[in-house]
Amino acid sequence: MFYFLALAPILLVILLMIVFRWGSQYAGPVAWLACCLIAWLFFGLNRETWLISQLKGLYLTVYVLLVIWPALFLYMLVNSMGGMRALVLAIENIIPQREILWLALAWPFSGLVEGLSGFGLPIAIVAPMLVEIGVPPVIAVAAVAVGHAWAVTFGSMGLGLQTLGAVTQMDPALFAPLSAFLLSVGCLGCGIAVSSLLGSLKNITLVMIMAIVMGAVYCGLTIAGFISLAAFSAGLAGILTAVVFSRLRKKQTTNRLTNQPEALPLKGALTAYGILIGLMVLTGLSAMVYPFLNQVSLAPVFPRVVSNQGFIVPAGPILTFRPLIFSGTMIAIASLAGYLIFRMWRLLPGGSWRSISRITWDAAIPTSIGILSMVGLSTMMDHCGMTQLLAGGLSQAVGTAFPLLSPCVGMLGTFTTGNNSNSNVLLAPLQKNVAGLLKIDPSLLISGQTAGGSLGSMMAPAKIVVGCGTVGITGKDGLVLRRTLPYGIIIGLVVGLVTWLLVGVKF
Repeated sequence: MFYFLALAPILLVILLMIVFRWGSQYAGPVAWLACCLIAWLFFGLNRETWLISQLKGLYLTVYVLLVIWPALFLYMLVNSMGGMRALVLAIENIIPQREILWLALAWPFSGLVEGLSGFGLPIAIVAPMLVEIGVPPVIAVAAVAVGHAWAVTFGSMGLGLQTLGAVTQMDPALFAPLSAFLLSVGCLGCGIAVSSLLGSLKNITLVMIMAIVMGAVYCGLTIAGFISLAAFSAGLAGILTAVVFSRLRKKQTTNRLTNQPEALPLKGALTAYGILIGLMVLTGLSAMVYPFLNQVSLAPVFPRVVSNQGFIVPAGPILTFRPLIFSGTMIAIASLAGYLIFRMWRLLPGGSWRSISRITWDAAIPTSIGILSMVGLSTMMDHCGMTQLLAGGLSQAVGTAFPLLSPCVGMLGTFTTGNNSNSNVLLAPLQKNVAGLLKIDPSLLISGQTAGGSLGSMMAPAKIVVGCGTVGITGKDGLVLRRTLPYGIIIGLVVGLVTWLLVGVKF
């Protein structure tokens, strides 16, 4: 009974979003209220535990929203002067076949963006680009949600791996190559799923070739120690493979747009996003700049709390905020620089920042409500022992077959928190303990955890709602989830099977 009660808030989110087609801004608060009631009646939730859990949830939410709001503003800024249209036309001139273009944008290109930034930015950027070239909005968001998931663990220049290493007290070099291998399997699954969503399964040969190339680059760079470049480089390799394949095709599709992009809007879009990429690369790769900027940090320490049933959450920080290397800071700088440049080039009228801010506000408010409630729900479940009860009960029930479900545990964490790093913080120590009990190499289950958490991004309501906001279908994230959920479960089980087969292999 208690396992069902612990699972009830998550089931309620799924029910409301998939069956009743509610948006997360409605489903999230309802599930949060239900979680409050269940946790109070059955899991010892008291006032102190509730307060600290929700303060942590608020802190994590602000951390995420400080990326989402600038990302939305940057997109609206570029789009308002015709930059997105010009950028899409330019890419289409490089890859003239419409279906290959769709595939390249939704899959490797979104992974490339994830490698640089993370935090839902690929969906916010790429989904509108797909809509611009004819993909229906719901399909566009679903395709990018699935297409970028393989890169999430190594996103933000490898920040997730560093977080995972910290919470498990293990050197990332011990599990990063294995994580990359499992995610290379997941990458193939993501490519096939994106092709299916876009109705282009006839390009399955190209998908296989791209997956092999991307996986080789992914694993090779990780083994060589270039963790921060792995996802970005694998995505770039996939795009180049699509370009070569497109050039080798003799027959052009009849759907090719004949319009040429306007030079100045295209220049503006490339400049704005070029500034962002340049800042990301500079702070991530510069041996001189990164250590200096990394010194400025904020890590609030939350007090120890004990539920009425004796579940203890020790005191300590949950996430370190480094504002000078934070992706949200980079996006805000790129937005400000872009606005000033656009005004100088007369691409925008005076005072246009007000109308752009208003559009951003309208798109971001429902998104923010959904994320706040989902993260608050997650931290409450964590502080009452509900999440640990689910994961622990699962490990006891399946025994030595646990590696098969290890990625699914990671997916569950990402679904509830909306973030792979949060999932790892929540569940990676548990996976390490289970590995000790089952006498399994801990790097295997930790890799399965973060691979599953990465793939779970395609089903996380907190991420899907971001894409819905940028393509103008706010409130329809339940429709997107209905499309991504089956693919996520299937790919997760395949990666779990590979994890299970690797038991006994010495790493």
